[in-house]
Amino acid sequence: MNGLLLTSLEETMPIELMYMAKDNMITKRRIIVTKINQDYIKAYCFTRKQKRTFKLENILAVAKPRERQREAT
Repeated sequence: MNGLLLTSLEETMPIELMYMAKDNMITKRRIIVTKINQDYIKAYCFTRKQKRTFKLENILAVAKPRERQREAT
């Protein structure tokens, strides 16, 4: 997980993460990491269209985004 977060930071690569919010709701976010700290990451969140802070302990999973398949016409 940390390797993909670091890659997002170094290459400004979008990644997807599953995150548990304060209210225990699980959300899926598409982000680009802008800073990594011992306890949290800062990132631009495409879902919220703003910079957000995510606690590392609440990140459940991290993955490269799947490419969308184009429909045949």
